Parts: sequence; C-alpha cells; structure tokens
Amino acid sequence: MFIDYAVIEFQSGRGGDGAVAFRREKFVPKGGPSGGNGGKGGNIIFEANQNLNTLLDFKYKRKYKAENGRNGGTSLKDGKNGKDVIIKVPVGTVIKDFDTKKILYDLNKPAQKTIIAEGGKGGKGNSKFATPTNQTPRNAESGKPGESKKVILELKLIADVGLVGFPNAGKSTLISKISSASPKIADYPFTTLEPNLGIVKYKDFKSFTVADIPGIIEGAHKGKGLGHQFLRHIERTRIILFMIDITSENYQGDYNVLYNELKEYSSKLVKKEILISFSKADLLYGKKLTEVSKFRFQNCKTNPHIFSAVSGFGINELLDSFWKTLEKINEETL
Repeated sequence: MFIDYAVIEFQSGRGGDGAVAFRREKFVPKGGPSGGNGGKGGNIIFEANQNLNTLLDFKYKRKYKAENGRNGGTSLKDGKNGKDVIIKVPVGTVIKDFDTKKILYDLNKPAQKTIIAEGGKGGKGNSKFATPTNQTPRNAESGKPGESKKVILELKLIADVGLVGFPNAGKSTLISKISSASPKIADYPFTTLEPNLGIVKYKDFKSFTVADIPGIIEGAHKGKGLGHQFLRHIERTRIILFMIDITSENYQGDYNVLYNELKEYSSKLVKKEILISFSKADLLYGKKLTEVSKFRFQNCKTNPHIFSAVSGFGINELLDSFWKTLEKINEETL
C-alpha cells in the first residue's frame, strides 16, 4: 500500500539530574563535593532511506519517545546519555509543523539526516558549584526537559519524468510498457489511485525514472478528485509529459486544463520542461492519424509526440526525447 501522508508525534529525552555527593574515603573524612553531571537526553533524528518508498509504517506507529539521560552519580561519575531515536523515512519526505504547516525539513537526498528535536541538557552535579568561598555546595541542577513536537510527513516522489493527464489517458499502460512497474490497468477512469514509479532502461546501460501520476481533473488544484495528494508528486520531477487522449474531441481544451491546474497549484511547475503527446495512437488510422500529426498546441513550444503503448508505435522516439531533454537539463545545471 502506498501511503504518502502521515501525522506523528515525538518527544526527545529529558536530561538527567545532577547529583549531590561528597567524597567519603578512609583517610579523607571531610572530602569535597563529588556529585556527577546528569546525562543528556536522547535526540529525535530523521534519516532519509532510499530503500523505503512509502510512509506506511507511520499508519501503525504514530508516537516516538527518546530515552531520558541518567542521573549523575557519586565519585564524579556522570550519568549516561539517553539513546537517540532514528526515524527512517523515504527519500523525498517533507516534514511540516502540524500547527503552522511550515516546512521544517526537506529530506531529498539518500542518507540525509537531521536532528528535529534535541534531547534535554543534563543538570550539573554539586562538584561544578564548588568555589573558594563555598567548598561544600549542597545544590545541583535538574535535567532540562526534552522537546515535544507534532509534525506532518508528506512524501513527494523523486522522478526524472512525470506523466500527467486526465483519468484513463493511458499513463499506467505507458509506464508498464517502458519500465518494470506493474500498475493496475483497466478501461475506466481513476484506475490509478496512487502514484507508480518505474525505472526505464535506455540503450547502453543508461536509465531514468518515470512517475505515473494519478489522473488530474479540472479543479485538482483546489483539492478536487484528491488533486492535492496527486499534484505534490509532480513538484520533484524534472520533465512533465502531458498525455492527451488521441480520441478526445478538444485537444487544446484538454491541454489548457492540465496546464492551468499545474499553474494554479504552483507556478514553478509550468516552468519545468514540458513535453506533450497524443496517446492511444492505435485507435486512429490513415488520414485521421495524419491530420492529428499536424496539430499544434497554442502556448506550447514543442511539437507533440504520437505513440501507442499497446502497439509500441512511437515509443522509441518518445524515450529518445526524454533522454535528450534530461541531457539538456544536466548541461544547463553544470
């Protein structure tokens, strides 16, 4: 099950208390202060793990608590620090404050770590309070409390190419043909209710990733049709492929809806490299297919690709276009 949203709570450990103690040795009947310091409380740490691809674990465990620091002891023995709690999440997880919705951290690199809640500081033992005028202090510090937080976890898929289109535009069929992904495929809208990620092997040992984003409908940027849950996965893609059903009666209208939904959700999305295509080319033949090949979209710089994931027509050309565009992006970022 793919889960890309979760709410969890956690608390870092409390610091241990400092100790009040005095040396009591055989030949030192009135020894000085020897109370040790308290140990530091454990931290709450998030770590991005590339072997994870869902937030499913947080459906079953939603509260985490780090270990408290141990109290200081006698003979200047400091208490042990509390153990940290490391919470592993998929690469691409965004951590937001539950109340303000402010982004606290964005874990978008493998093995990236961040301390999100520091453990409480341990209290000083009475040995730290000795002075020339007070050589037998009888006071020590209490440990500091840990931090408590409630956060939202949102997973945004990281992919080179994001497939965007209306429900039943053929996105799942395409990703199943060009990668090892196995999405559910059927001839009715909203078959795909969760994103699918596939690795495409391209020519001589090259590869790139493609994400099949569930169908976008008009009003998606307002949350209609689970729009917000789907649109956030497009934010990390480097290329967006608009897929227009070749049997549609309004090509330009379909394009305008998809473009506007992305723009209304985030203006950054329409600044990405956008390619456009007609899917299901196997449903048209001869003269009609030739007419479609001449169609040009307004406000779109690139000519549309025509392909059929079922017959394989135009697939190699589409993959070539993906790779050339990715190389172009890489060169521009050098």
